[in-house]
Amino acid sequence: MTKIKTTHVGSLPRTDSLRATNEAHQNGQISDAEFKEKLDAEVAGVVARQKDIGLDIINDGEYGHVMTEVTNYGSWWWYSFSRLGGLEFTDNEFHAAATAGGGAVELVPFDERRDWQRFKDAYTDPESGIHQAKRQEVAMPTITGPVTYIGAEQTQRDVDLTLKALKANGLDASSGFIAALSPGSAARISNTHYKSEDEVLTAMADALHEEYKIITDAGLTVQIDDPSLAEGWDQVNPEPAVADYRTWVARRIEAINYALEGIDPELVRLHVCWGSWHGPHTTDIPFRDIVDLCLKVKARGLTFEAGNARHAHEWKIWEDIALPDDKVLIPGVVSHSTNVVEHPELVAQRIEHFTSLVGAERVIASTDCGLGGRIYPSIAWAKLETLVEGARLASK
Repeated sequence: MTKIKTTHVGSLPRTDSLRATNEAHQNGQISDAEFKEKLDAEVAGVVARQKDIGLDIINDGEYGHVMTEVTNYGSWWWYSFSRLGGLEFTDNEFHAAATAGGGAVELVPFDERRDWQRFKDAYTDPESGIHQAKRQEVAMPTITGPVTYIGAEQTQRDVDLTLKALKANGLDASSGFIAALSPGSAARISNTHYKSEDEVLTAMADALHEEYKIITDAGLTVQIDDPSLAEGWDQVNPEPAVADYRTWVARRIEAINYALEGIDPELVRLHVCWGSWHGPHTTDIPFRDIVDLCLKVKARGLTFEAGNARHAHEWKIWEDIALPDDKVLIPGVVSHSTNVVEHPELVAQRIEHFTSLVGAERVIASTDCGLGGRIYPSIAWAKLETLVEGARLASK
């Protein structure tokens, strides 16, 4: 029997206590030392809970990625605003269009996305159940000077707390990962400093290289979060030619690889998703159209959505797409997009779709995307439990 390992994408539900402590810290009501002490305890707790459930490759729940304004949502992107120099909060738009894409591909503000326009009634109704409708507006940054990396101390804190928690549970760095933003996703903010998007991507890659290196120098895997690779398709209005969009994606792949120079691919995995908000997603680009480009990233693992109703059918693309020998698939087999907790036998069936095509030793079962802030905490943890049970059944 080959044991099929399990993991998740990163963000896990935060406790009320952590949110309250973070807010008090941001408001100057408690010291840095008091905040770190609380964060230490919370990371220890979330790592222990993952270990107890039976997950194999675990993290700090992204608890170290904190900002007051978005504590109740998640931090896959937002944490970077406090770790990158050269940014200023100059507007109050919830999302800003990225700097001009050039050529045939240029991003529009998020509320002008094609899916949003088609279902504008639902997206603008706070009672619709669509996640976006419930978000509060927060200030967004603009690049106003040279981008630098100023988050070394925070990232080292995240690394140290994760390693400490892993050790307390009898695990080492090989069982841990920390998520980090990709250059392309980091570039999706307003820019008044650089002359071109290429300059922005290069600057972001130079800065984020430092973050990736801190994580991997400690022996932890870095997960490069880049939903922009797939999600950007919906953010081009009108719909572009696939060839033009692939050129746009390829430039972002180049930026990731540039940022990963000197880093062991065995300690890297790339996460791709379609934005993961609770919406119709009728304008998602098929994974087949960009998967060959994603496989060019110098990363051992590729994580992607494969459990939700819009992308669960796409496991079939691996019938005729050859997986490079140095890669493993990390498909989502439980999803944040529904409150229904998947049955373990369904999870096992989803896993077997992939193992039958690439082999059990080249599949790590995961979640579609981060669960924190997207689904009720008790349901999120139940989904991780069914993920582990499904992998156990599939391993047999």
